[in-house]
Amino acid sequence: MTAHKEGDPTTLNRLYGRAKGKPLRAGQQELVDTLLPQIAVPEEGPVTAEALFGYDRPMHFEIGFGGGEHMAYRADMLPDHGFVGAEPFVNGVAQALVHVKEGKLANVRIHHGDALEVLSRVPDGSLSFLYLLHPDPWPKARHAKRRMMNDGPVEMIASKLKPGGEFRFGTDHPVYVRHALMIMQRHTDLFDWLCEKPGDFLTRPGGWPETRYEAKARRLGHEVWYFRYRRK
Repeated sequence: MTAHKEGDPTTLNRLYGRAKGKPLRAGQQELVDTLLPQIAVPEEGPVTAEALFGYDRPMHFEIGFGGGEHMAYRADMLPDHGFVGAEPFVNGVAQALVHVKEGKLANVRIHHGDALEVLSRVPDGSLSFLYLLHPDPWPKARHAKRRMMNDGPVEMIASKLKPGGEFRFGTDHPVYVRHALMIMQRHTDLFDWLCEKPGDFLTRPGGWPETRYEAKARRLGHEVWYFRYRRK
């Protein structure tokens, strides 16, 4: 992996945007104080299935899981798989913890903070799935370097996926779609786009639930695009 430069979008442990919103409700704060330490990704060391769950199993990683609906849905669907989610927004972490508690999901681990720092500790070729759903679009051109869909992060994503592993990306922002397609077109040596006809990326694939964010986007009249890429 190439060295990181100041201002480079691949720089690790660099957060953009807010980390906290409305004050947490008492029940949410209790989960952050008590449940999160039990299922938090360790601060140091390799992030492996054995380290997190006690034995080898297929691993999924979600960058910026929002309120955790997608992660919880997938974890409930695939109880023998391990799910790791990273989210800097504490209110999203708190909501995800509610899903974990209510769903009794023993196969979820959460990092409250920067996703790339944790992803960098995942051994290469370890992940079966990686998800990036509705990331902050940073629509202004001068902020393009802050987008997660950039060469450095995409190369890291590719390195962490197994051959045949799947990268799923979704957005409702047309500027981000164009930017993401440009970036992915530069990495056809790493990924195959799982799209046979134009309508494929306008239809939500099976096992991809609609989140509250996505439902809100549709109510606002936004189109939503779904992209699936297979690691070569």
